[in-house]
Amino acid sequence: MDPTIGVLALQGDVREHLEVLRAAGAEPLAVRRRVELAACDGLVIPGGESTTMVKLARIFELLEPLRDAVRGGLPTFGTCAGMILLADRIEDGAAGQESVGGLHITVRRNAFGRQVDSFEEDLHLDGLADPVRAIFIRAPWVEAVDEDVEVLGRVEDGPAAGRIVAVRQGPLMATSFHPEVGGDGRVHGMFVDLVRSA
Repeated sequence: MDPTIGVLALQGDVREHLEVLRAAGAEPLAVRRRVELAACDGLVIPGGESTTMVKLARIFELLEPLRDAVRGGLPTFGTCAGMILLADRIEDGAAGQESVGGLHITVRRNAFGRQVDSFEEDLHLDGLADPVRAIFIRAPWVEAVDEDVEVLGRVEDGPAAGRIVAVRQGPLMATSFHPEVGGDGRVHGMFVDLVRSA
């Protein structure tokens, strides 16, 4: 049976994530309410604007249920702003910025610069034979990881070479880039496999 994987549908590339998850063998579900979250075997937190997403999660009474779900072991995949929401520690955040937490990393918000500094790069990820075309849009990077976090990928070229942009910790996974853009579903496939094995 295909796992039900929700996409937090408050902001960001919700439709694109739903389509890629369907193609990767999951039953996708847009999540805006607690009852929808409770129906999920896994969850994707998409990109968007991290402070706005937290405010909307509060308005929709989803912030605490999200925290409880992540603490309870729900496999969760954060992309771009979703990585920030999963991070335990945020640098260069807005004053008082909150997160869902659970991922034992320090993330630097908007680390690669403004919208005009967005870029693409071929990136090698642990677990995939061929590189992924990674699209970075006002993206964060990971400043530090705790011992229980596995680094899956780093920037390979340019002034940010060596920066961590993909991680996994138990049932949690995050990327700085947008794997839902560009038609390559292998990163989502990795997450679907993670959900199936949880």
